Amino acid sequence: MKMTFVVCTEFFVDRVMQLLKDTDIDYFTRWDHAKGKGHGTEPHLGAGPYGSTNAVVMIAFEDEAPLERLIGAIQRANQDIRRPADRIRLFQLPLDRIV
Repeated sequence: MKMTFVVCTEFFVDRVMQLLKDTDIDYFTRWDHAKGKGHGTEPHLGAGPYGSTNAVVMIAFEDEAPLERLIGAIQRANQDIRRPADRIRLFQLPLDRIV
C-alpha cells in the first residue's frame, strides 16, 4: 500500500482533479490554500509578493495500478507546464495500515 501527496499551485487544481477523474480515482482528501516553498521554487505564502498558495491532495492506494496510471498522467501533464517550478508534484510514501 502507498500514500501519496499530490501538490500543485492553486492554478492547477482543476487539472489535477481532472487527472484523478481520468484515471478513475474517486477517493482523496484535499487541502486548499496550503502554504509552503519547494526546492528551487518561489514561496507560496498567500500574501504579499508571494500571494499564491498550493493545494495538496492526499490519496491512499491499496492497489498500485491506479497509482501508476496517476503517475503517468502527471508526467504527461507536466510536459505542458512551461515553468519547471510550476509542475505538479507527487510524493509517495509507504502505507502500513488503513483502519
